[in-house]
Amino acid sequence: MAEENVVNKLTVEDMDLRGKRVFIRVDFNVPLDDNMVITDDRRIRSALPTINFCIDEGARIILASHLGRPKGKPDPRFSLAMVAKRLQRLLNKEVTFVSDCVGAETKKAVEKMRGGDVIVLENLRFHEGEEKNDPSFAKKLASLADCYINDAFGASHRAHASISGMPALLPSGAGFLLKKEIDYLQGMVSSPVRPFVAILGGAKVSGKIGVLENLADKVDKVIVGGGMAFTFIKALGHEVGDSLVEPDMVDVAKKTMENLSKNKVKFYLPVDCVISQSLDPSDETKIVPTQEIRKGWKALDIGPASTRLFTEVLQNAKTVMWNGPMGVFENDAFSRGTFAIARAVADAYALTIVGGGDTDLAVHRAGVSDSISFISTGGGASLQLLEGKPLPGLEALTDK
Repeated sequence: MAEENVVNKLTVEDMDLRGKRVFIRVDFNVPLDDNMVITDDRRIRSALPTINFCIDEGARIILASHLGRPKGKPDPRFSLAMVAKRLQRLLNKEVTFVSDCVGAETKKAVEKMRGGDVIVLENLRFHEGEEKNDPSFAKKLASLADCYINDAFGASHRAHASISGMPALLPSGAGFLLKKEIDYLQGMVSSPVRPFVAILGGAKVSGKIGVLENLADKVDKVIVGGGMAFTFIKALGHEVGDSLVEPDMVDVAKKTMENLSKNKVKFYLPVDCVISQSLDPSDETKIVPTQEIRKGWKALDIGPASTRLFTEVLQNAKTVMWNGPMGVFENDAFSRGTFAIARAVADAYALTIVGGGDTDLAVHRAGVSDSISFISTGGGASLQLLEGKPLPGLEALTDK
Protein backbone atom coordinates (compact mmCIF):
# COMPACT_ATOMS: atom_id res chain seq x y z
CA MET A 1 0.00 0.00 0.00
CA ALA A 2 0.95 3.63 -0.24
CA GLU A 3 3.31 4.64 2.53
CA GLU A 4 1.37 7.64 3.80
CA ASN A 5 -1.23 6.68 6.36
CA VAL A 6 -4.05 8.64 7.94
CA VAL A 7 -2.68 7.57 11.36
CA ASN A 8 0.32 9.86 10.74
CA LYS A 9 -1.81 12.88 9.81
CA LEU A 10 -3.78 15.34 11.90
CA THR A 11 -7.52 14.65 12.00
CA VAL A 12 -10.44 16.95 12.73
CA GLU A 13 -10.40 15.72 16.35
CA ASP A 14 -6.76 16.80 16.84
CA MET A 15 -7.42 20.42 15.87
CA ASP A 16 -8.52 23.43 17.92
CA LEU A 17 -11.56 24.61 15.96
CA ARG A 18 -13.42 26.82 18.47
CA GLY A 19 -14.37 30.08 16.78
CA LYS A 20 -12.06 29.30 13.84
CA ARG A 21 -12.95 29.67 10.17
CA VAL A 22 -12.76 26.05 9.04
CA PHE A 23 -12.58 25.34 5.30
CA ILE A 24 -13.92 21.82 4.68
CA ARG A 25 -13.27 20.35 1.23
CA VAL A 26 -16.21 17.99 0.73
CA ASP A 27 -17.24 15.84 -2.22
CA PHE A 28 -20.73 17.04 -3.11
CA ASN A 29 -20.42 15.83 -6.72
CA VAL A 30 -23.94 14.40 -6.62
CA PRO A 31 -26.05 13.17 -9.54
CA LEU A 32 -28.70 15.63 -10.81
CA ASP A 33 -31.61 15.03 -13.18
CA ASP A 34 -32.54 17.32 -16.10
CA ASN A 35 -34.48 19.59 -13.72
CA MET A 36 -31.43 20.11 -11.45
CA VAL A 37 -32.95 17.88 -8.76
CA ILE A 38 -30.54 15.76 -6.72
CA THR A 39 -31.29 12.09 -7.40
CA ASP A 40 -28.97 10.66 -4.72
CA ASP A 41 -27.71 12.62 -1.69
CA ARG A 42 -25.47 9.95 -0.14
CA ARG A 43 -22.32 12.00 -0.69
CA ILE A 44 -23.85 14.92 1.21
CA ARG A 45 -24.96 12.63 4.06
CA SER A 46 -21.46 11.11 4.25
CA ALA A 47 -20.01 14.52 5.19
CA LEU A 48 -22.51 15.19 8.01
CA PRO A 49 -20.41 13.70 10.87
CA THR A 50 -17.52 16.10 10.13
CA ILE A 51 -19.82 19.11 9.59
CA ASN A 52 -21.79 18.41 12.79
CA PHE A 53 -18.57 17.95 14.81
CA CYS A 54 -17.36 21.38 13.62
CA ILE A 55 -20.77 22.96 14.42
CA ASP A 56 -20.58 21.49 17.94
CA GLU A 57 -17.08 22.93 18.31
CA GLY A 58 -18.44 26.40 17.51
CA ALA A 59 -16.43 26.72 14.29
CA ARG A 60 -17.43 28.90 11.34
CA ILE A 61 -17.81 26.34 8.56
CA ILE A 62 -16.97 27.04 4.92
CA LEU A 63 -17.87 24.11 2.63
CA ALA A 64 -16.41 23.80 -0.86
CA SER A 65 -16.80 21.18 -3.59
CA HIS A 66 -16.78 20.60 -7.31
CA LEU A 67 -19.80 19.35 -9.27
CA GLY A 68 -19.52 17.87 -12.76
CA ARG A 69 -17.12 19.14 -15.41
CA PRO A 70 -17.88 22.82 -16.11
CA LYS A 71 -14.49 23.32 -17.85
CA GLY A 72 -13.17 26.18 -15.74
CA LYS A 73 -16.01 28.65 -16.22
CA PRO A 74 -19.43 29.28 -14.61
CA ASP A 75 -22.21 27.02 -15.89
CA PRO A 76 -25.63 27.14 -14.15
CA ARG A 77 -26.13 23.41 -14.83
CA PHE A 78 -23.38 22.69 -12.31
CA SER A 79 -24.30 25.15 -9.56
CA LEU A 80 -24.11 23.97 -5.95
CA ALA A 81 -27.22 26.03 -5.01
CA MET A 82 -29.36 22.85 -4.94
CA VAL A 83 -26.78 21.11 -2.77
CA ALA A 84 -26.89 23.96 -0.21
CA LYS A 85 -30.70 23.62 -0.05
CA ARG A 86 -30.50 19.86 0.51
CA LEU A 87 -27.79 20.29 3.16
CA GLN A 88 -29.96 22.83 4.98
CA ARG A 89 -32.71 20.22 5.17
CA LEU A 90 -30.33 17.50 6.36
CA LEU A 91 -28.71 19.69 9.03
CA ASN A 92 -32.03 21.25 10.01
CA LYS A 93 -30.32 24.63 10.28
CA GLU A 94 -29.73 27.62 8.02
CA VAL A 95 -27.08 27.17 5.33
CA THR A 96 -25.97 30.21 3.31
CA PHE A 97 -25.10 29.74 -0.34
CA VAL A 98 -22.44 32.06 -1.80
CA SER A 99 -22.46 32.53 -5.59
CA ASP A 100 -18.65 32.31 -5.96
CA CYS A 101 -15.82 30.57 -4.12
CA VAL A 102 -13.38 33.53 -4.13
CA GLY A 103 -13.68 37.30 -4.49
CA ALA A 104 -15.16 40.25 -2.54
CA GLU A 105 -18.67 38.80 -2.10
CA THR A 106 -17.26 35.54 -0.72
CA LYS A 107 -14.92 37.38 1.68
CA LYS A 108 -17.83 39.51 2.93
CA ALA A 109 -20.01 36.41 3.54
CA VAL A 110 -17.19 34.80 5.56
CA GLU A 111 -16.59 37.97 7.61
CA LYS A 112 -20.26 38.00 8.67
CA MET A 113 -20.13 34.44 10.04
CA ARG A 114 -20.54 33.53 13.70
CA GLY A 115 -19.71 30.34 15.54
CA GLY A 116 -21.77 27.39 14.25
CA ASP A 117 -22.67 29.14 10.94
CA VAL A 118 -22.42 27.13 7.70
CA ILE A 119 -21.87 28.46 4.19
CA VAL A 120 -21.57 26.57 0.89
CA LEU A 121 -19.36 28.14 -1.78
CA GLU A 122 -20.13 27.91 -5.50
CA ASN A 123 -18.52 25.19 -7.63
CA LEU A 124 -14.70 25.30 -7.36
CA ARG A 125 -14.39 24.17 -10.98
CA PHE A 126 -16.00 27.40 -12.19
CA HIS A 127 -12.38 28.62 -11.95
CA GLU A 128 -9.75 26.94 -14.12
CA GLY A 129 -7.21 27.44 -11.31
CA GLU A 130 -8.85 24.57 -9.39
CA GLU A 131 -8.02 21.74 -11.80
CA LYS A 132 -4.69 23.35 -12.77
CA ASN A 133 -3.67 23.42 -9.09
CA ASP A 134 -2.83 27.10 -9.56
CA PRO A 135 -0.94 28.37 -6.44
CA SER A 136 -2.57 31.82 -6.62
CA PHE A 137 -6.08 30.26 -6.68
CA ALA A 138 -5.14 28.02 -3.73
CA LYS A 139 -3.90 31.14 -1.91
CA LYS A 140 -7.21 32.96 -2.49
CA LEU A 141 -9.14 29.99 -1.10
CA ALA A 142 -6.78 29.67 1.88
CA SER A 143 -7.19 33.39 2.72
CA LEU A 144 -10.83 32.64 3.67
CA ALA A 145 -9.91 30.28 6.51
CA ASP A 146 -7.81 29.60 9.63
CA CYS A 147 -7.58 25.85 9.05
CA TYR A 148 -8.44 23.20 6.48
CA ILE A 149 -10.17 19.80 6.65
CA ASN A 150 -10.21 17.31 3.76
CA ASP A 151 -13.35 15.16 3.86
CA ALA A 152 -13.49 14.63 0.09
CA PHE A 153 -12.12 11.12 -0.27
CA GLY A 154 -13.72 10.80 -3.74
CA ALA A 155 -11.55 13.68 -5.04
CA SER A 156 -8.37 12.99 -3.04
CA HIS A 157 -6.59 11.27 -5.93
CA ARG A 158 -6.55 14.57 -7.84
CA ALA A 159 -3.77 17.14 -7.36
CA HIS A 160 -6.13 20.12 -7.54
CA ALA A 161 -5.86 23.51 -5.78
CA SER A 162 -8.44 22.73 -3.10
CA ILE A 163 -7.10 19.19 -2.57
CA SER A 164 -3.31 19.42 -2.56
CA GLY A 165 -2.54 23.17 -2.92
CA MET A 166 -4.51 24.55 0.04
CA PRO A 167 -3.40 22.15 2.80
CA ALA A 168 0.19 23.35 2.43
CA LEU A 169 -0.94 26.89 3.33
CA LEU A 170 -2.97 26.13 6.47
CA PRO A 171 -2.98 23.77 9.45
CA SER A 172 -4.81 20.85 7.84
CA GLY A 173 -6.31 17.52 8.84
CA ALA A 174 -8.54 14.63 7.75
CA GLY A 175 -12.29 14.61 8.28
CA PHE A 176 -14.15 11.57 9.62
CA LEU A 177 -15.13 10.29 6.15
CA LEU A 178 -11.59 10.50 4.74
CA LYS A 179 -10.21 8.73 7.83
CA LYS A 180 -12.88 6.00 7.68
CA GLU A 181 -12.29 5.33 3.96
CA ILE A 182 -8.53 4.98 4.37
CA ASP A 183 -8.79 2.92 7.57
CA TYR A 184 -11.11 0.44 5.81
CA LEU A 185 -9.22 0.20 2.52
CA GLN A 186 -5.70 0.14 3.94
CA GLY A 187 -6.75 -2.21 6.75
CA MET A 188 -8.39 -4.59 4.30
CA VAL A 189 -5.25 -4.93 2.19
CA SER A 190 -2.56 -4.79 4.90
CA SER A 191 -4.15 -7.30 7.29
CA PRO A 192 -7.19 -9.03 5.76
CA VAL A 193 -9.04 -11.83 7.52
CA ARG A 194 -8.61 -14.76 5.12
CA PRO A 195 -9.73 -16.05 2.68
CA PHE A 196 -9.60 -12.64 0.98
CA VAL A 197 -11.55 -12.48 -2.33
CA ALA A 198 -11.28 -9.58 -4.79
CA ILE A 199 -14.05 -9.15 -7.39
CA LEU A 200 -13.24 -6.81 -10.27
CA GLY A 201 -15.59 -5.85 -13.08
CA GLY A 202 -16.44 -2.89 -15.26
CA ALA A 203 -15.47 -2.16 -18.82
CA LYS A 204 -11.70 -1.88 -19.02
CA VAL A 205 -8.70 -3.90 -17.89
CA SER A 206 -6.49 -0.80 -18.17
CA GLY A 207 -8.32 0.89 -15.27
CA LYS A 208 -7.94 -2.08 -12.90
CA ILE A 209 -4.71 -3.82 -13.88
CA GLY A 210 -2.72 -1.84 -11.29
CA VAL A 211 -5.04 -3.14 -8.57
CA LEU A 212 -4.56 -6.75 -9.72
CA GLU A 213 -0.79 -6.31 -9.77
CA ASN A 214 -0.72 -4.78 -6.29
CA LEU A 215 -3.05 -7.40 -4.82
CA ALA A 216 -1.29 -10.41 -6.44
CA ASP A 217 0.54 -11.34 -3.24
CA LYS A 218 -2.23 -10.24 -0.87
CA VAL A 219 -5.44 -11.97 -2.04
CA ASP A 220 -6.44 -15.64 -2.02
CA LYS A 221 -8.94 -15.54 -4.90
CA VAL A 222 -9.74 -13.15 -7.75
CA ILE A 223 -13.00 -13.04 -9.70
CA VAL A 224 -13.03 -11.00 -12.91
CA GLY A 225 -16.29 -10.20 -14.72
CA GLY A 226 -17.76 -7.39 -16.79
CA GLY A 227 -16.30 -6.18 -20.08
CA MET A 228 -12.74 -6.44 -18.75
CA ALA A 229 -13.06 -10.26 -18.52
CA PHE A 230 -12.94 -10.63 -22.29
CA THR A 231 -9.42 -9.27 -22.60
CA PHE A 232 -8.36 -12.08 -20.23
CA ILE A 233 -10.44 -14.65 -22.13
CA LYS A 234 -8.79 -13.45 -25.38
CA ALA A 235 -5.38 -13.81 -23.66
CA LEU A 236 -6.24 -17.48 -23.04
CA GLY A 237 -6.60 -17.91 -26.81
CA HIS A 238 -10.40 -17.97 -27.05
CA GLU A 239 -12.56 -16.08 -29.54
CA VAL A 240 -14.90 -13.52 -27.97
CA GLY A 241 -16.95 -12.36 -30.97
CA ASP A 242 -17.53 -8.60 -30.85
CA SER A 243 -17.17 -8.42 -27.05
CA LEU A 244 -15.15 -5.58 -25.56
CA VAL A 245 -11.41 -6.27 -25.79
CA GLU A 246 -8.44 -3.94 -25.26
CA PRO A 247 -5.95 -5.36 -27.81
CA ASP A 248 -2.96 -3.58 -26.25
CA MET A 249 -3.78 -5.15 -22.86
CA VAL A 250 -3.93 -8.81 -23.98
CA ASP A 251 -0.24 -9.51 -23.21
CA VAL A 252 -0.51 -7.63 -19.91
CA ALA A 253 -3.56 -9.73 -19.00
CA LYS A 254 -1.60 -12.89 -19.79
CA LYS A 255 1.33 -11.82 -17.57
CA THR A 256 -1.06 -10.87 -14.76
CA MET A 257 -2.66 -14.34 -14.83
CA GLU A 258 0.82 -15.92 -14.73
CA ASN A 259 1.78 -13.71 -11.78
CA LEU A 260 -1.42 -14.61 -9.87
CA SER A 261 -0.77 -18.29 -10.56
CA LYS A 262 2.82 -17.93 -9.29
CA ASN A 263 1.41 -16.47 -6.06
CA LYS A 264 -1.03 -19.42 -5.83
CA VAL A 265 -4.03 -17.09 -6.20
CA LYS A 266 -7.12 -18.84 -7.57
CA PHE A 267 -8.38 -16.91 -10.60
CA TYR A 268 -11.95 -17.10 -11.93
CA LEU A 269 -13.41 -15.84 -15.21
CA PRO A 270 -17.00 -16.14 -16.52
CA VAL A 271 -17.79 -19.59 -17.96
CA ASP A 272 -20.95 -18.41 -19.72
CA CYS A 273 -22.45 -15.09 -20.70
CA VAL A 274 -25.53 -13.30 -22.00
CA ILE A 275 -24.92 -12.16 -25.57
CA SER A 276 -26.74 -9.86 -27.96
CA GLN A 277 -26.01 -8.00 -31.18
CA SER A 278 -26.69 -4.63 -29.58
CA LEU A 279 -27.77 -2.91 -26.38
CA ASP A 280 -31.32 -2.53 -27.71
CA PRO A 281 -33.54 -4.33 -25.15
CA SER A 282 -35.84 -5.55 -27.95
CA ASP A 283 -32.94 -7.42 -29.63
CA GLU A 284 -32.62 -11.17 -29.17
CA THR A 285 -30.37 -12.37 -26.32
CA LYS A 286 -28.81 -15.82 -25.84
CA ILE A 287 -26.91 -17.54 -23.03
CA VAL A 288 -23.78 -19.29 -24.33
CA PRO A 289 -20.49 -20.68 -22.94
CA THR A 290 -17.82 -17.96 -23.14
CA GLN A 291 -15.94 -20.01 -25.74
CA GLU A 292 -18.94 -19.96 -28.10
CA ILE A 293 -19.53 -16.24 -28.65
CA ARG A 294 -20.20 -15.77 -32.37
CA LYS A 295 -18.94 -13.00 -34.61
CA GLY A 296 -21.39 -10.10 -34.63
CA TRP A 297 -22.47 -10.87 -31.04
CA LYS A 298 -21.11 -9.34 -27.84
CA ALA A 299 -21.19 -10.48 -24.22
CA LEU A 300 -23.09 -7.98 -22.05
CA ASP A 301 -23.58 -9.88 -18.78
CA ILE A 302 -22.36 -13.01 -17.00
CA GLY A 303 -24.62 -16.05 -17.38
CA PRO A 304 -26.28 -18.29 -14.73
CA ALA A 305 -23.40 -20.82 -14.57
CA SER A 306 -20.91 -17.99 -13.90
CA THR A 307 -23.23 -16.59 -11.25
CA ARG A 308 -23.34 -19.99 -9.50
CA LEU A 309 -19.56 -20.40 -9.77
CA PHE A 310 -18.81 -16.92 -8.40
CA THR A 311 -21.36 -17.36 -5.58
CA GLU A 312 -19.65 -20.63 -4.58
CA VAL A 313 -16.24 -18.92 -4.63
CA LEU A 314 -17.59 -16.44 -2.05
CA GLN A 315 -18.99 -19.14 0.26
CA ASN A 316 -16.01 -19.33 2.63
CA ALA A 317 -14.70 -15.76 2.14
CA LYS A 318 -13.90 -13.71 5.24
CA THR A 319 -12.95 -10.48 3.41
CA VAL A 320 -14.52 -9.43 0.09
CA MET A 321 -13.59 -6.39 -2.00
CA TRP A 322 -15.79 -5.63 -5.03
CA ASN A 323 -15.18 -2.92 -7.62
CA GLY A 324 -17.00 -2.91 -10.97
CA PRO A 325 -20.27 -4.45 -12.27
CA MET A 326 -20.55 -7.81 -14.05
CA GLY A 327 -22.31 -6.40 -17.12
CA VAL A 328 -24.30 -3.49 -18.54
CA PHE A 329 -26.58 -3.59 -15.48
CA GLU A 330 -28.24 -0.23 -16.26
CA ASN A 331 -30.13 -2.19 -18.96
CA ASP A 332 -32.63 -4.66 -17.42
CA ALA A 333 -31.78 -7.35 -19.98
CA PHE A 334 -28.17 -7.42 -18.74
CA SER A 335 -28.59 -6.72 -15.01
CA ARG A 336 -29.13 -10.21 -13.55
CA GLY A 337 -25.47 -11.12 -13.14
CA THR A 338 -24.52 -7.90 -11.33
CA PHE A 339 -27.55 -8.05 -9.01
CA ALA A 340 -26.91 -11.75 -8.24
CA ILE A 341 -23.30 -10.96 -7.27
CA ALA A 342 -24.53 -8.02 -5.16
CA ARG A 343 -26.78 -10.44 -3.25
CA ALA A 344 -23.96 -13.01 -2.94
CA VAL A 345 -21.59 -10.38 -1.53
CA ALA A 346 -24.30 -9.18 0.89
CA ASP A 347 -24.94 -12.77 2.06
CA ALA A 348 -21.25 -13.54 2.65
CA TYR A 349 -20.17 -14.03 6.28
CA ALA A 350 -17.36 -11.58 5.67
CA LEU A 351 -16.13 -8.02 5.90
CA THR A 352 -17.49 -6.69 2.58
CA ILE A 353 -16.17 -3.53 0.97
CA VAL A 354 -17.68 -2.10 -2.21
CA GLY A 355 -16.02 0.67 -4.23
CA GLY A 356 -16.83 2.61 -7.38
CA GLY A 357 -19.90 4.62 -8.38
CA ASP A 358 -21.40 1.89 -10.59
CA THR A 359 -20.93 -0.82 -7.97
CA ASP A 360 -22.39 1.45 -5.29
CA LEU A 361 -25.41 2.04 -7.55
CA ALA A 362 -25.74 -1.69 -8.22
CA VAL A 363 -25.89 -2.68 -4.52
CA HIS A 364 -28.50 0.00 -3.89
CA ARG A 365 -30.58 -1.09 -6.91
CA ALA A 366 -30.31 -4.71 -5.75
CA GLY A 367 -31.68 -3.59 -2.37
CA VAL A 368 -28.75 -4.98 -0.36
CA SER A 369 -26.77 -1.84 0.57
CA ASP A 370 -27.63 -2.23 4.28
CA SER A 371 -25.94 -5.65 4.29
CA ILE A 372 -22.59 -4.40 2.96
CA SER A 373 -19.98 -3.59 5.65
CA PHE A 374 -18.62 -0.51 3.90
CA ILE A 375 -19.44 1.31 0.65
CA SER A 376 -16.65 3.61 -0.49
CA THR A 377 -17.62 7.06 -1.79
CA GLY A 378 -14.71 7.26 -4.22
CA GLY A 379 -14.19 5.06 -7.27
CA GLY A 380 -10.97 6.55 -8.67
CA ALA A 381 -9.54 7.31 -5.23
CA SER A 382 -10.21 3.81 -3.88
CA LEU A 383 -8.61 2.24 -7.00
CA GLN A 384 -5.54 4.45 -6.62
CA LEU A 385 -5.22 3.43 -2.97
CA LEU A 386 -5.67 -0.26 -3.88
CA GLU A 387 -2.96 0.13 -6.53
CA GLY A 388 -0.61 1.16 -3.73
CA LYS A 389 -0.23 4.69 -5.08
CA PRO A 390 -0.23 7.77 -2.80
CA LEU A 391 -3.25 10.08 -2.67
CA PRO A 392 -2.26 13.76 -3.17
CA GLY A 393 -5.12 14.83 -0.86
CA LEU A 394 -3.82 12.72 2.01
CA GLU A 395 -0.10 13.38 1.47
CA ALA A 396 -0.68 17.15 1.65
CA LEU A 397 -2.22 17.10 5.16
CA THR A 398 -0.25 18.20 8.22
CA ASP A 399 1.77 15.43 9.91
CA LYS A 400 1.08 14.71 13.57
